Amino acid sequence: MGVVSKRSTMTYFSDPNCHYSHRVRIVLAEKGITVDVVNSDPLAPTQELAELNPYGTLPTLLDRELVLYQTPVIMEYLDERFPHPPLLPVYPVARAEIRQFIHRIQDDWCSLIDQMTNFPGTKDASKAAKQLEESLITIAPVFGEKPYFMSDEFTIVDCCLAPILWRLDDWGISIKKTRQTLPLFNYMERMFNRESFQASLTDFERDLRTNFAA
Repeated sequence: MGVVSKRSTMTYFSDPNCHYSHRVRIVLAEKGITVDVVNSDPLAPTQELAELNPYGTLPTLLDRELVLYQTPVIMEYLDERFPHPPLLPVYPVARAEIRQFIHRIQDDWCSLIDQMTNFPGTKDASKAAKQLEESLITIAPVFGEKPYFMSDEFTIVDCCLAPILWRLDDWGISIKKTRQTLPLFNYMERMFNRESFQASLTDFERDLRTNFAA
């Protein structure tokens, strides 16, 4: 369905403090895409955003007459439209595995994060934070098997994981550095020092981790 927009360049409507918006900003930075980033308030969508996106949600990508507002769809579109560097494997089996990982992140972790952020200070939020912490500790050794998450190459899975891990301190999740969790900490350091990750950060997001310096 076509839309009418006065914008002549690719525009990304982004929440400056949302891990969903952040993941797409990493893709944009990784590929060096020229884009007009419009920081928006998710609780007060502008008329322009409401006209483009029937749900008025963030993030939203506008590229000429195309409007996208689901982060997996946005990330895959950007990867296909700007193929270098590739963030999805070439082979169908490997691509399917990447999509499955993203689905599991969404179901297993993002559902807990939504509960934490939508109902802060409640018992349900505390319970969700504890579940996320325990899940990360359990899976921590997996981060040591490959340079990136279950891959020798940086993929859109890493684009989904890094914003979550960057926000752990802000969500009150403190994982102790042990032999079991060391691979997770090493992975976090690699991700946070990556040039595209640093370029993707908003001023607000930089303040979330005062104990990290690139």
